[in-house]
Amino acid sequence: MQIGLQIPNFTWPGGTGSIAPRLADIARTADEAGFYSLWVMDHFFQIAHVGQIDEPMLEGYTTLGYLAGVTRKVRLGTLVTGVIYRHPAVLLKDVTTLDVLSGGRAYLGIGAAWNEREALGLGIPFPALKERFERLEETLQIARQLWSGDTTPFHGKYTQLAEPIIQPQPLSRPHPPILIGGTGEQKTLRLVARYADACNLFARLGDDVLTQKLDVLKRHCDEIGRDYNEIERTCLATVHLAPGQETPAQMIELCRSMHRLGFQHMIVNMPNISEIRPLETIAREVIPVVSGW
Repeated sequence: MQIGLQIPNFTWPGGTGSIAPRLADIARTADEAGFYSLWVMDHFFQIAHVGQIDEPMLEGYTTLGYLAGVTRKVRLGTLVTGVIYRHPAVLLKDVTTLDVLSGGRAYLGIGAAWNEREALGLGIPFPALKERFERLEETLQIARQLWSGDTTPFHGKYTQLAEPIIQPQPLSRPHPPILIGGTGEQKTLRLVARYADACNLFARLGDDVLTQKLDVLKRHCDEIGRDYNEIERTCLATVHLAPGQETPAQMIELCRSMHRLGFQHMIVNMPNISEIRPLETIAREVIPVVSGW
């Protein structure tokens, strides 16, 4: 099992001036510790279950570019980009640039978007759910075309591309892995089966619900003749390694539980990540145990 790290919060001691150097310390430590992936949210306001709306939130792709410059091995992505936030071709250009400058380490993490407050707050159109999913599928189709080198004009319901040229092409082959985040059984998981290289579900849903979601994904794959095992199954969990909180043994048991369900890649966020020590603990006591599964 691979271990990834999500950084959803930049409210750290020292204020705004400390964000960049502390972020670099976190990223370098994770990279050297053997974390497989490093993720940031694609939000413009802090979200409710993480912090207050006016707490610091960095723009995702600028942050990933910075992280690419201070790391060497760890894979990089957003968990996940809201499809309505950027023009599809511009988003694909962003991810391609990240992939090239990082030496082929980018993921495209994407979803239908849900945070109406930040969209309306910053003047970003927020269409109805049906349209957001239509836009998501259209963007996935554009990704396939642009990353194949096909420059045929694209005429979609929402996007018209007269010259769909992306140069340079990504270093990742055949393209940066596409990860779709979300749990919807009729739309999201169907799109995963048809277009994605990876999915992301929440560990907090519990074993029974997660088993159901993966079974639904298998059925969608069967319906279109796709091998379910081609899809990387990732899950997101919060882990608080600290005295009186959780222990490395408990994190290992969580990894074991997710692995038994069929997940291959567990991504964690940690409330005390700015202390660095929890990353070192995972490197020393968790990654060596779970990496052989």
